[in-house]
Amino acid sequence: MSTSPVGAADQDRLSETEYRERLRDLPPSAKLVAKVLEGDSPLSQGGLAEESLLPDRTVRYALNRLEEEELVDSRYSFKDARKQVYFLTT
Repeated sequence: MSTSPVGAADQDRLSETEYRERLRDLPPSAKLVAKVLEGDSPLSQGGLAEESLLPDRTVRYALNRLEEEELVDSRYSFKDARKQVYFLTT
């Protein structure tokens, strides 16, 4: 039994296996958006569209699917509070 406290964020993090399992059944656009976020995160929806070369609508759909699987989370941008930026939860 460990005496070191474990933070709630650590408990909620997915293992690499769980992450890949959830990602496996998603459409290719969601996989591409996740891959872009692995390398360059956090990004706005526009930034994701620019980096992935996908249309805005496709990026929006991919983000929705990733959020449904709890693979992506968002927060308001520190640079521009009108925008949200997205990052992987793993």
